[in-house]
Amino acid sequence: MSSPAHRHPPRPGPLRLALKRLGLLASAAVFAASVHAAPQDGGVLNLIAQPEPPLLMHGVVTHVSTQYVSGKILQGLLTFDTDLKPKPVLARSWTVSPDGLTYTFELQPDVQWHDGKPFTASDVKFSFGTFYPEVDKRIASVFEEYLDNIDASQPHQVVFHLKKPFAPFLSLLGSGLRPIAPEHLYAGTDFRSNPYNLKPVGTGPFKFEEWKRGAYIKLVKNPNYWKKGLPHLDAIVFHVIPDGSSRAAAFERNDVQVLRSGDADYSDLKRLGALPGVESSDKGWELYSGLAYLQFNTRKPPLNNPKVRQAILYALNRPFIVDNIFFGAGKVSPGAFASSSPYHDPQLPQYGYDLAKAKALIAESGVDVGAVRIRLLNGEKGGAWERLAEYTRQALQPLGFKVQVVTSDAATWFQRVSDWDFDLTYNFIFQIGDPYLVNAYLYRTDYILKTSPFANVGGYSNPDVDNLWSKVADTPEGAERTRVYSELEHKLNDDLPVAPIFEMRYPTLFHSQVKNLLQTATSLNEDYESVYLDAPAP
Repeated sequence: MSSPAHRHPPRPGPLRLALKRLGLLASAAVFAASVHAAPQDGGVLNLIAQPEPPLLMHGVVTHVSTQYVSGKILQGLLTFDTDLKPKPVLARSWTVSPDGLTYTFELQPDVQWHDGKPFTASDVKFSFGTFYPEVDKRIASVFEEYLDNIDASQPHQVVFHLKKPFAPFLSLLGSGLRPIAPEHLYAGTDFRSNPYNLKPVGTGPFKFEEWKRGAYIKLVKNPNYWKKGLPHLDAIVFHVIPDGSSRAAAFERNDVQVLRSGDADYSDLKRLGALPGVESSDKGWELYSGLAYLQFNTRKPPLNNPKVRQAILYALNRPFIVDNIFFGAGKVSPGAFASSSPYHDPQLPQYGYDLAKAKALIAESGVDVGAVRIRLLNGEKGGAWERLAEYTRQALQPLGFKVQVVTSDAATWFQRVSDWDFDLTYNFIFQIGDPYLVNAYLYRTDYILKTSPFANVGGYSNPDVDNLWSKVADTPEGAERTRVYSELEHKLNDDLPVAPIFEMRYPTLFHSQVKNLLQTATSLNEDYESVYLDAPAP
């Protein structure tokens, strides 16, 4: 079925003219529905880069748009299926010693970088032994504690020797944020300012061709891709369209074929998803469980009192937040860990909306909440997050709180939260598989840092919790590790240094001619080697 835009062609807009100049308009047209026995080769897939990425090497910066573009160019050792089971990429197989101290990876043979240089074990050793410890201080601290050495003495085998077991090691290497960096282009350089961060060279199915700032990023088919017969697409073009309504219109016209939930306002998703010939799916985000939370600065009275923090969560009608502020794009969060995680305890006590309970907790705390003004720092003008901030101000009034909402631009918000200059603020993280790899940074004492809003900016410190985080890292997979995680989640639920609000839902909208789009737990950020456009039958 064709789209309304196809039945009633619109006047040419800037994107349509840009597509014409690129010679891609035919590829952007609506393809008739048909069934083929095999994937079709050829065509150009048009996507949106929102916002325009700062760099194109997601090993250096984990910006959401950087990941989206760079994931088609650069590859890691492994990825994960939608059940969070590891799958081979540049590592064709791996084994783990019974004591959990040795990880041996057999690498794919006959793989070339886009410039023709061979991919070898030396690239892997360089990436994890030199590159990542420099560009990511969090992975540096993990490797300092757990990694003994990396053996790359054989060209297609890499052996990681650990000092002590580290249960989430595979998740660390295959989170989708750890592409292998080409040693011959990065060794001896300033990794963060390396020119190849803007024109990356990878092993993936698509090669970087052109970046016209403010307009588009174009990738083309890698003719020497190490998987024969792939990819199917001739090219992928990421269009930079700053205005949200223009992005929605471009998708409606089928000038772009895929729309991530962040590419349009939440209020537009239902309408766009109902268009003829458009499909919607929540698949492909299993590894990136988005957790939206209210961050408390626990250094500041009365927020240093757990009963006050609990009262605030009881006073927030989280089903209302999900249904009316975010238009159903999520579900109420049951705890510190994602409900889809095998480490979340389904028996965890819940904070339902209960204003009477909230008032009782304020009374028990003995705190005069009306004697201080609470500043809620908001980083988005307009849209759902500003609506949430205003709702929070109103919701806490019955408890006696005087809440001042301070809205700033994203960069100012980032800096103020990083500098601990707030009382309350909303934020979200992606729980990347094992909670230790991301969630821990919000709670551990050693991550009380002024480096990022995703560190322990609230200043929470509990030695028992720190010990439990260390224990889950050291405990092998199994019933005991699950039990330790349960104990940890219960403690966090009682102390509540971070109030879980909702688990973010990320529907992907795409025109039905796009096939094989959602295949893994990080689908949109994957390499798209098997994606194809279902063209009309001849």
